[in-house]
Amino acid sequence: MPSPFPGMDPYLEGRMWMGVHAQLIAEIARQLAPLLRPRYLALTGERVVLATPDEIPSGPGFYPDVGVSRGSDRPMTESGRVAAAPLLLKTVFPEAIPQYTVEIRDTDERRLVTAIEVLSPTNKRGDGRSEYLVKRGTLLRSTSHLLEIDLLRTGQRVPMAQPLPPAPYFVLLSRVERRPVSEVWAVGLRQPLPTVLVPLLNGDADVPLDLQKALTTVYDALGYDLAIDYDRPPEVPLSPEDDAWAAEALRQVRSGPPAN
Repeated sequence: MPSPFPGMDPYLEGRMWMGVHAQLIAEIARQLAPLLRPRYLALTGERVVLATPDEIPSGPGFYPDVGVSRGSDRPMTESGRVAAAPLLLKTVFPEAIPQYTVEIRDTDERRLVTAIEVLSPTNKRGDGRSEYLVKRGTLLRSTSHLLEIDLLRTGQRVPMAQPLPPAPYFVLLSRVERRPVSEVWAVGLRQPLPTVLVPLLNGDADVPLDLQKALTTVYDALGYDLAIDYDRPPEVPLSPEDDAWAAEALRQVRSGPPAN
């Protein structure tokens, strides 16, 4: 079954997002690769960010175990001055969270032409956000284009000199020749994700990236319709108005097309 939503599926924003994130990056690279040949390559890159539990989604595999244990019943030493600790508590321990990107590089010199970032929760809060902003600043000061895809409603948006319009999702493109001005797509919950143009080196035409096609391919190929419990509310709550709209969209999918 296809996703019941025309664009971004808000049910993907919770504990499933890290898997979606990795697959979406791979699908973007696959979509672009044949359009870039023979002068460019679309390569996937990975880096690791250390994040504490409040910076990553809840769910199995995301939070470190938390537990409380009583101290041992060993007696005090003969001097009576040293006793076993009464409690053993697990500390908050950072987890290594992989972050994936698409790098478009020219085949001659392997220089970075365009970086494509699909933001994760760790890019949008805490130390992970600080690390991402350092990387982002380096890219914006370079001769590489930067395409950022933010399909998460939670966390902080990337810093802009002018406020972003109200919208749940954003795509931002910073072309080298237009900086500091960025092209911005504000994407609503009720509309498909856009097809955007990915810039290359000066003199070469942009190539299209169909974000909705990429997300739909990942959703269908991985069978997220079987993994998501649409009978429950999404883990990241919707506004009352959007919640009512989502409930109607789900009802229509379940009831099927009208009979002729």
